[in-house]
Amino acid sequence: MRIFRHFADVPGALKGAVLAIGNFDGVHLGHRTLIHQACLEARAAGAPLAVLTFEPHPQEYFRALRQDGGHSPAGPECFRLTPLRVKARLLAELGVDALFALPFDAEMARRSPAEFVQDVLLDGLGVKGIVVGRDFEFGKGRAGNLTALSYIGEMEGFTVTPFDTVLTVEGLAAAGGEKISSTRIRTLLKEAKPQDAARLLGRWWAIEARVEHGDARGRQMGFPTANMHLHHCLAPAFGVYAVMVSIMDNDRVVERHAGVANFGIRPMYRTPVPLLETHLFDFDGDLYGKYLSVELVRWLRPEAKFPDLDALIAQIAADAAQARVILEDIPALG
Repeated sequence: MRIFRHFADVPGALKGAVLAIGNFDGVHLGHRTLIHQACLEARAAGAPLAVLTFEPHPQEYFRALRQDGGHSPAGPECFRLTPLRVKARLLAELGVDALFALPFDAEMARRSPAEFVQDVLLDGLGVKGIVVGRDFEFGKGRAGNLTALSYIGEMEGFTVTPFDTVLTVEGLAAAGGEKISSTRIRTLLKEAKPQDAARLLGRWWAIEARVEHGDARGRQMGFPTANMHLHHCLAPAFGVYAVMVSIMDNDRVVERHAGVANFGIRPMYRTPVPLLETHLFDFDGDLYGKYLSVELVRWLRPEAKFPDLDALIAQIAADAAQARVILEDIPALG
């Protein structure tokens, strides 16, 4: 998959694509179903399959403007489920030929719906077809909608396929089922329900970052940890988790280990910013500088302050034992 941060001078082989448009934060089961529909249309038309999204997320851009009048990419509390690197990898796995991650800046925000269609979709990408959700809005002030886009498509010769909100499997069997949405997934992660979030994502939600040097307290207690700070992604509920860890090399998994992790501020030591500390089971090696993907499988307990170091070590051992039991029989996802 090729990634573009612009819509000008697109290679001829990637023009005339069937384009799925959206933020696709999380690339959850609803997103995957929409992109699958775009894929079917692209293959039927003999056209490339492309995705158009924005970086930063438009909500991040406008939040930054409201906070300080500037143009910083995100506010202090990031809500992103998938930073661009993760999103791109997930989309590539779906067979997408090109990802247009267009900068959302003042110039993009000022474009009217008609200008967006003419400049970006027609002159820039030369789209053959578009697949969007029924609630799709675009252009300055979100003045454009599905009706307007469909009308322009009829005039300009590209198809527009509206896509309905996807419900959970349970919802398909009975009216009023749960809507699959990025907002719902964020809420579940904040409520310490990673297994419910995974049901909507189709995979375990993961925190990805490079391992940093820490204070080595875990090693001194007999439970060495890989320390990671969150970068441009949602902060889930504080607490202890059973996790599956992938050691990555150039976005490829080279090793996988079960483990136990704590995310939070460590009440006994009070770290200034939340930290993810992960102990990998049955691993003996140097992880400093390695890129890890830590999948949250089950929340075990909240963070706690213990009366002394021995009590803390005993609890960590109990957490590790519980996590091992849980991870021996986790269901396959994705």
